[in-house]
Amino acid sequence: MSAEELGKDDEVLESESSAELSQVDAVAAEKADASTEDAGVTGENVATEARSGDNDNPDELESPGAESNAAVQADASAEASEADSVPSNDGTDVTSDPVTEQSEPEQVAAPAESEAQEPASESPAQTKKEQAPKDDDPPKYRRGQICSGVITKTSPTAVFVDLGDGDEGLVPGRELELMTRKMLESLVVGAEVDVYVVNPRNHRGETVLSINHALEELDWRKAEEFAKSKNVYEALIGGYNKGGLIVRFGRLRGFVPQSQLAEERARGMSGGTPEERYSPMVNQPIGVKVMEVDRKRNRLILSERAAMREVRQRRKRELIEELTLGEIRKGTVVSLETFGAFVDIGGAEGLVHLTELAWGHITHPRQVVSVGEEVEVEVISINSDARRIGLSRRRIMSDPWDEVAGSLRRGQLVRGRVTKLTKFGAFARLIDNDAVEGLIHISELSGERVSHPREVVKRGDELVLRIVKIDIKERRLGLSLKSVNSTEYLDLDWEMAIQESASLPKDAPAADPPAEPEAHTED
Repeated sequence: MSAEELGKDDEVLESESSAELSQVDAVAAEKADASTEDAGVTGENVATEARSGDNDNPDELESPGAESNAAVQADASAEASEADSVPSNDGTDVTSDPVTEQSEPEQVAAPAESEAQEPASESPAQTKKEQAPKDDDPPKYRRGQICSGVITKTSPTAVFVDLGDGDEGLVPGRELELMTRKMLESLVVGAEVDVYVVNPRNHRGETVLSINHALEELDWRKAEEFAKSKNVYEALIGGYNKGGLIVRFGRLRGFVPQSQLAEERARGMSGGTPEERYSPMVNQPIGVKVMEVDRKRNRLILSERAAMREVRQRRKRELIEELTLGEIRKGTVVSLETFGAFVDIGGAEGLVHLTELAWGHITHPRQVVSVGEEVEVEVISINSDARRIGLSRRRIMSDPWDEVAGSLRRGQLVRGRVTKLTKFGAFARLIDNDAVEGLIHISELSGERVSHPREVVKRGDELVLRIVKIDIKERRLGLSLKSVNSTEYLDLDWEMAIQESASLPKDAPAADPPAEPEAHTED
């Protein structure tokens, strides 16, 4: 090829390169103008598109569209770079490769076709732009919303939660640092959790979540439901302060003022300091009702007194199902009535009737027990329909009549103390066996006629009495005062005196035998 022909080819290439560079500069200028416009499309662009719509040449229709898409892609790349700190790859599309231009001049000769292909190569980025949330779009979630999700990924600095429909949020590491080991171990991939929306969209476009806030919010809602329904909440006493008890309500701290404690619990308190009064109650179960819920002031007021009736009824139902006749239980005396004593045997109360409190005769329960005293009782009756429990204290005590049967006999002299006077006689309790009480009939008080026992004895008198009747089966003991010196029992008295002296230690003085009655002789 001649030098003249080579020169012509160089001129052609130079002119084509100049045309291409001019076209690139024009496109860049159009992009700069597009970025400075507020609405993105001006009246001139609208007019240009209208004129383009009237043109039937496809090459003329493609060139303006390609330039507009390139500008939109540039803006999207800039926004993604600012929001996600992801570097843009648009520079490789703009920068020309001189080697390629020289080796393949055919492609440079058709700039319209290359520009027409640009929207196809830029469509993935444009699609990503359309799918990414825009700052102007309203967030899908709102602050304070409770959502359920599934953990998809965990790391020491964050836990990612799938909220459904392709949405994902994260629990930041600062919250994970405050969690217990048990809580952290439960946060595994695939676990379902309730989360609280702290920030629907932060500066990175992320949805910030909180698990602790969700649990606390659910507890507040639960407390409001209990306050509305008036149901009893069962929990453990977690602590105390100077005014009352602290009860855990989930993650909330409920307060039971001292005035709202049950009477039984209040009676058991002792001491001058809160530690002395309340520390023994920590970790004990308690049933309460929610009286006040105030989120703004962070107040949750509870009452044990208001819940006691329901608690007793429920615990009694549960206890009746598990009790068996003859079972021995430990309990605490909670109240005294004229007809008996009520004993708490584990959350429910049973009645110990007056006749079942002791083997001996008593007129009031306070003679043998007191409120707050711990006692052992036997279950003697269960009425499921009436929800009543019958208890006995005396049946687990040794029967004093077993000793009476082996140690006492008719005609024997005993010592007794007068306990009660009636129209028909006086009751006396044996001094050597306090659980056994006998009756001195009015006819056995004196050999003379007596209108009322007070004419002969009074309450508290200690007397020597003779046993005139023993009924082991009916547990009855008949005593006599007028028969003490009767000659009818002289032989028995002599025998008992000898036995008593034989049982005494050798150095003890022997008891004088009873004097024989003088014989009466007629002159």
